This record gives sequence, C-alpha cells and structure tokens, in this order.
Amino acid sequence: MKKSVLAGILALSFAAAQPALAEDALVTHKTLSPGTALELARAALADCQKRGYQVTVAVTDRFGVVQVLLRDRFAGAHTVTTATGKAYTAASFRTNTHELVTGTEPGSPQAGIRNLPGVVIVGGGVLVEASGALVGAVGVSGAPGGDADAACAKAGIEAIRDKLDF
Repeated sequence: MKKSVLAGILALSFAAAQPALAEDALVTHKTLSPGTALELARAALADCQKRGYQVTVAVTDRFGVVQVLLRDRFAGAHTVTTATGKAYTAASFRTNTHELVTGTEPGSPQAGIRNLPGVVIVGGGVLVEASGALVGAVGVSGAPGGDADAACAKAGIEAIRDKLDF
C-alpha cells in the first residue's frame, strides 16, 4: 500500500473515532415534576368523583414510567393496571389511546401492537404536552367507558395548563 493511501485511511479512522461533542452526546428534555404530576392526578380524580365515578389515575413521565398513581377507595382492582397501561401506551406511541383503537383492530397491519406487554388500547390514555413537546401522559380507568375516562384525564391536564404553557 502506498504511504499516502495508508495515511489517508489512518486519518479517516482517527476522525471517526473522535468523541462526539457534548451537545451531540447529551439530550435534554422536559418532563413533569412530581408535584405537578400529583396535582394533575388529584384534579383528574376529583373530576371523576364529581361525576360519580370511582377510578384510578396514573400519570407517567414522557417515557411511560409511572410518577403518580391514585386509586379511589372503591375503584376496581383491575383499574390500577388498566390506568397505568393506558398512560404507558399513550406515552410510548405518542398518541392518545382512543386514536389507537381503530388503527389496531384485529386484521389491520398494526394489530400486533395490542399484544405487546403493558399496552392497553382502550380510550382514557391522554398525552400531556407543553409547547408542543411531550412531557408525560395520564391514564384513567373506572369510569363507564373510555370517553368518560378521557374526559377526567383532560380535566386533570386543564387544571395544570398554566404550568405547562411556557
């Protein structure tokens, strides 16, 4: 091999091995604080109680990890995993769960996502966004239907809206 070709290969190898710049190596993001997540959950629970529903409310961070879980005293045992799954699903797929219902019907190309662990495709999982960025998700379970669950979730989000608009 000629010296100039070898030198060129070595130069490319060293250039490719250089560490990434700090701004390329790190990612910053916003997420709900624990206090704000708790406030959202309390407001969603209170809205459901006002409507006469016994529910569980789960609030996750933007990655679908639970931050807050509140279960009303008479909410069914199944509502804990359902609310958690709804919030996780909304955050994971970056979509409100009611929007996933029709797109994942049996026989559709996306039907398989219904079988993924932890995924719950029922209305009541709602994204929490601030200035167009995903900061969390809320899932409600126990009201009579996904639309009612989603209404309580949205009421919780509205209760903290002033903290989200920055």
